[in-house]
Amino acid sequence: MGTGRLVIRGGTVVDGTGAESREADVAIEDGQIVEVGQVTRRGEEELDARGLLVTPGFVDIHTHYDGQATWSSRIAPSSSHGVTTAIMGNCGVGFAPCRPDERDMLVRLMEGVEDIPGVVLEEGLPWNWESFPDYLDALAKRRFDIDLGTQVPHAALRIYVMGRRAAERELATEADAAAMARLAAEGIRAGALGFSTSRTLAHRSSDGMPTPTLNAYEPELVAIAEAIGRTGRGVLQIVTDHPSDDAEFAMLSGLARRSGRPLSISLGQADRAPDRWRHALELIEEAVNSGLPIKAQVCGRAVGLVYGLELSLNPFSSHPSWAAIAGLALAEKVAAMRAPDFKARLLAEQPTDRASRERLFNFERLFPFAERPDYEPPASDSIASRARTLGRDPAELAYEMLLERDGQATFYRPLLNYAAGNLDACAEMLGHRDSLVSLGDGGAHCGFICDASLPTFMLAHWTRDRRSGHRFSIPEIVKALSHDNARAVGLVDRGVIAPGAKADLNVIDYDRLQLHAPRVAYDLPAGGRRLLQDATGYRATIVAGVVTQRDDRPTGALPGRLVRGGGA
Repeated sequence: MGTGRLVIRGGTVVDGTGAESREADVAIEDGQIVEVGQVTRRGEEELDARGLLVTPGFVDIHTHYDGQATWSSRIAPSSSHGVTTAIMGNCGVGFAPCRPDERDMLVRLMEGVEDIPGVVLEEGLPWNWESFPDYLDALAKRRFDIDLGTQVPHAALRIYVMGRRAAERELATEADAAAMARLAAEGIRAGALGFSTSRTLAHRSSDGMPTPTLNAYEPELVAIAEAIGRTGRGVLQIVTDHPSDDAEFAMLSGLARRSGRPLSISLGQADRAPDRWRHALELIEEAVNSGLPIKAQVCGRAVGLVYGLELSLNPFSSHPSWAAIAGLALAEKVAAMRAPDFKARLLAEQPTDRASRERLFNFERLFPFAERPDYEPPASDSIASRARTLGRDPAELAYEMLLERDGQATFYRPLLNYAAGNLDACAEMLGHRDSLVSLGDGGAHCGFICDASLPTFMLAHWTRDRRSGHRFSIPEIVKALSHDNARAVGLVDRGVIAPGAKADLNVIDYDRLQLHAPRVAYDLPAGGRRLLQDATGYRATIVAGVVTQRDDRPTGALPGRLVRGGGA
């Protein structure tokens, strides 16, 4: 898609292989890298990269842009953070295959699992497909600012084959399993990069029903995995509540063994069992040593929630008096909260859901976000600690802090990977041979998570900004974000800076690279709300030889395409 010749001059090239950086020029022609070194020919366009990092474009293997990709050409927020390829269709949820009379079930499931408002999906989805190959064809007609790959989602398959029985989580018959297997293989042959499923109670539809795939029995999963194995392509992506359970892992690793296909499992550290993740990595390591292609998908920071008056949650959203102002516009909400009588009444109340209050709104684990957010905050920065220092009630302090910046202040609540109040466990997981940097969830959790900024965080925090504990080198982090993730989903044409590779690159002002605080935008269909997060320091992002971001702003160019796997 790239036309003409672009030369990046004199940059510090970090090529994605893990090798040490070197000063070099990079020449690009017709969407491919054609020369790395001392380039003598002039380009039709030249970028001065002296003093800047030049890296491969980043590959995000865990996103949920399945709906957004059908109505938007800009795949934000990921495209603002050096991502040039994103893989969607994770966690077993998506929109194909789907019959017209079952669309509502998939919308409710995506709304509940990934916090994408139903009205946004109802307004935005064109539904110009039924089968999964139809869905790929619809995407192939569109243009984007990054490349997109997709996976066949198990929940959609199950509903397509079993209808209401799937939503009620009935056992699949042998015929059901065979039909799902055939459709999964059909999707892979049409160009899907993999198949995904969910086995976690955290994934529920907007009406509270667990995901249809929660307790899918082994014969159903084996039938699908073996059918995919016979295609000779595609990966398997799984999220489960029990990655460290020996029996669960034996079943899941059996899918990799029976199919011969790479399998990845989401992994994090839970407060209630802060060391259990280690056993999961031991199981994965043993399986890999025995010849099975298995990886852990891990997040490079705490998986945390963002709270605010414009967002889905705040520390008072389960108090009875909150209901009276919950639907107001922000300015009206702020005015109501500034009234002394409302403040006194709300603070005197107990939340209706005390269990959620303790887990989600514990002031000892709640931290204010500054303009330059701290994703590894010390305990001394918590609302509770600040209140003790000031001799204040933490709830009252939190109430007042929420009203700062005219009600646009936000709080951060790390949930996973932060049991010890730091990211040391994260460092161990990231440094493991069999882990992948993932779980940014771009395109999802519109009202309380914004982890699509993970690539920027990885490069800034783990190589430069971390105050104490282990740091990684720039080549290590770049390799993890580009080469390793690309290879994990079978994309061997990108992820490195070398002649013949796809010309997806970043030119980064490393010294200036930083994240800004998440912000609320109302730019989804039907005026839907979502969290976005800006970054400073991306001098240029290049997709297929075309500059798509320049000085942290989109250029409007749309060289991105649907990526089909296996030569489909």
